Amino acid sequence: MKIIFTEHAKEKLQRRKITQDEAINTIIYPEITNKIRGKYYAQKETSRGKIEVVYTREDKFLKVITLYWI
Repeated sequence: MKIIFTEHAKEKLQRRKITQDEAINTIIYPEITNKIRGKYYAQKETSRGKIEVVYTREDKFLKVITLYWI
């Protein structure tokens, strides 16, 4: 399934120095995923720390809303 990033998420990638590959790997291979009010919260430990990616499932793609270190 295709993964797209909102403008807000793209800004957060740069500001928080998270790569798109780290975000995508968090979605595809999460350690934990919670669904709250229609949004998915995927978490994954990386070599640089733990990331949480917030996204929604649309008909033909996943839309990343925001992401951050936790």
